[in-house]
Amino acid sequence: MSTGAAFYPGASTAYRYDAKYPGVMQEINCCVTHTTEGTSLPDYDGGVSAPNVTILPDIPNKRIKVYAHFPADMSARALVDDPKTEVRTNRNNCHQVELVGSCDPARRASWGKLRAGVDYIYWPDAPDWLLRAYAGYIAWLHTEHGVPLVSTPRPWLAYPGSYGNSKARMGLDEWHAFKGHCGHMHVPDGNDHGDPGNTRMDLVIGYAKTLASGETPDPSEEDDMPTPQEYANAVWAHQETNVATGRPVSMAAVMTWMDKVHNTQNEIFTRQNAATQAAITALATLLGQHDDVDTDTVIAAVKAAIADAVPAALAEAVIDVDVTVHGTPATKES
Repeated sequence: MSTGAAFYPGASTAYRYDAKYPGVMQEINCCVTHTTEGTSLPDYDGGVSAPNVTILPDIPNKRIKVYAHFPADMSARALVDDPKTEVRTNRNNCHQVELVGSCDPARRASWGKLRAGVDYIYWPDAPDWLLRAYAGYIAWLHTEHGVPLVSTPRPWLAYPGSYGNSKARMGLDEWHAFKGHCGHMHVPDGNDHGDPGNTRMDLVIGYAKTLASGETPDPSEEDDMPTPQEYANAVWAHQETNVATGRPVSMAAVMTWMDKVHNTQNEIFTRQNAATQAAITALATLLGQHDDVDTDTVIAAVKAAIADAVPAALAEAVIDVDVTVHGTPATKES
């Protein structure tokens, strides 16, 4: 006995074919994704080869239009179904979705005068908003009909490598036992089509899991959020007014200036260390070599050591020598 809603909320039922071609009611546990290899809603020869639903991308408005042809839990007609075989593919508890567009890489950029992403969808490069929209449908299948949010372990090969008897194609026993999501390329029993190619069903299923778990971010809010790179670019280009000059200064200019200051500070610190070490060495040497050294002699020696260690332009900025010698230096041993 089938359970769950028969039609996706908001789906058009203007092109239903179940009265003309009634299928078998079933408890669906898998979903087969196809691509129509066209740019508009097909007529499926009057319903002879129709899936359960067709999803038409509304590119300008970044949404999908769902057209229901058969109830969700009724067998559809988009697969080759040979009555002589042990497994009837259309009746193997599967739900079928046709995605309007192409998976053929020959149409990756254009299709005659039409432009991919503008006039039609090349599904392996489908935009994120469209994958998320399809994920909404996949999540509904899971919630209403229990179709597992898992992919076939078989690869989603790029077309035309997915066509015919490829390594993606299941055997009859495997197909009979399969539960989850697969493509037309995976279905056995005389099916040789390679759609939907390498469409990113991994992302679709991942997004569907998030939706089915109850996390429902507003897609419009996500679209309004900048990407990390866009945010970084905006910060880098942001300008403030220089209080001293009244001219605008960008963050890029500020960071460049700070780098220069940092480099100058590092140079000064390096020079300071060199000068200090030189002064200490000179003072220790002087005191160690003479029994009677006055303050002026020490200062002169330290300044000379600093001058040797630091360029003249930085010498005065590095240190101001002020030394007073107290006590009696140790006598050198002979």
